[in-house]
Amino acid sequence: MLRLGTIRAAYEVRLYFRQGDSVFFTFLFPVVMLAIFSVAFSDGQMAGGIRGDQDPISMAHAYLPGMVAAGLLLSGVQNLAVDIAMERGDGTLKRLAGSPLPVISYFLGKLGQVLVTSLLQLALLLTVAAVVFQVPLPTEPSRWLTFAWVYLLGIGTSAVLGIALSGLPRSGKSATAVIIPITLVLQFVSGVYVTFASLPEWLQNAASVLPLKWMAQGMRSVFLPDSFSATEQGGSWDLGTTALVLGVWLVLGVLGSRLAFRWIRKDT
Repeated sequence: MLRLGTIRAAYEVRLYFRQGDSVFFTFLFPVVMLAIFSVAFSDGQMAGGIRGDQDPISMAHAYLPGMVAAGLLLSGVQNLAVDIAMERGDGTLKRLAGSPLPVISYFLGKLGQVLVTSLLQLALLLTVAAVVFQVPLPTEPSRWLTFAWVYLLGIGTSAVLGIALSGLPRSGKSATAVIIPITLVLQFVSGVYVTFASLPEWLQNAASVLPLKWMAQGMRSVFLPDSFSATEQGGSWDLGTTALVLGVWLVLGVLGSRLAFRWIRKDT
């Protein structure tokens, strides 16, 4: 099963990069958005701690953590939810169900594709941020250790939630229309495009149960100066809660995947 899963993952990666819409809306989208915000607000500065008093940083630096978190969401939730729904709609899953390919190997292929493409996306995003926009990347090993576990929890959670949501569209043709609005709303209410502290308190409280909010906060703890922790809802990076919330969503995603995934829809 592992060997077949590896072969399937290589096939899925090749297929992914042959699809122009997938490459743009999941792979290049965070890089493009970082470039747009950085150029549009090139003269602006954001400050850590209490507004404007310490650690001024560029807008590219300020937006980088959110774009990293958005990349995890798009690679996992949007990519898998749309991809699996389309494969169900065009009969690919039905054909695979009658093939010798074990279902475990099918999912290992999907997870392998998400892992490979998200790592490539991260490498490109960080390279553009550092080389083009002169964003200083962390030098402390402890920050990169935090980055590693937030990334692994985040991409794992996004992947299983994407599998669970793949059963939501009623057809492959409606998959993008159903899934993309969900991911866009999540990005806006989770502090990706706007400062989380600037959102209404009721919206902050509602978004605090969502995994993307904690992915973005975890990434801010990696890439932003420590003084920025004062602008978070609880006044700190609160990495313990980040791990707890993402862990809970990971378990819920696994359970949801088992309940929601079908080779064909029940109502077909």
